[in-house]
Amino acid sequence: MNALRKKIENKEKILGTLVSLTDPCLCEIMGNLGYDCVWIDTEHTYMSSKEVLCHLNAARSANIPAVVRLPQNELTETKRVLEMGPDGIIFPMTRSEDVVDALIKSTLYPPLGTRGFGPLRAIGYGAEDAKEYVEKKSLDLCRFVQIEHIDMIEELDQIMDNPYIDGFIFGPNDLSGSLGEFLHVFGKTTMTVIRDTVKRLKERGKYVGLAGGMAESDIKAWSELNLDMIFAGADWCFVYHSGKETLGNLKKFF
Repeated sequence: MNALRKKIENKEKILGTLVSLTDPCLCEIMGNLGYDCVWIDTEHTYMSSKEVLCHLNAARSANIPAVVRLPQNELTETKRVLEMGPDGIIFPMTRSEDVVDALIKSTLYPPLGTRGFGPLRAIGYGAEDAKEYVEKKSLDLCRFVQIEHIDMIEELDQIMDNPYIDGFIFGPNDLSGSLGEFLHVFGKTTMTVIRDTVKRLKERGKYVGLAGGMAESDIKAWSELNLDMIFAGADWCFVYHSGKETLGNLKKFF
């Protein structure tokens, strides 16, 4: 069982951050800092499959679990990432039971799903038994779906019945857009919907996360939602804000 799944099954808190830039040393840095998990993003970035693989190798070297957020409804890319053996994957912008069901099945081998056979790094390029991987180890993969649209929330009761979803992660920016409050993530309607949905998920014993900003006020607000997992900030944010602060100090004293 991978370390990420152990944390989820033990209902431990997970504190993570995003990696969006291509240099694999960024995953090592996040691991060395002590984050519980790194989120490698391929939905909104220019990251190639090879760069994702390098990130996964770097994360392993730093002993930090890594999840990959996939492009929206991109089954070919999903297959490629699965063969790399990440600890988990994240499906963004899921909006209906039918879509979620098809996406989750794409991660499972027959008879449970529709995944084609061809693991590479996932079986150590032949060092591990392929049959054992298919029957056991492939099920260790953590499968997350994002809640980024009100349409999904309206079908949430049916979606929660899927036993292979390991967690639900809110994307408050896009969710706020579907509620008429785009980018006002702390708007009255958006926060009410998030609170009510967290409650519904918790009542069903689901693991609940959120990806949000890195400001102290944001983190404090999210911490009051009784979340299990939070991803705050990203590599480019850290570089920009720390760089801006340092430049300000240089101009102040020089």
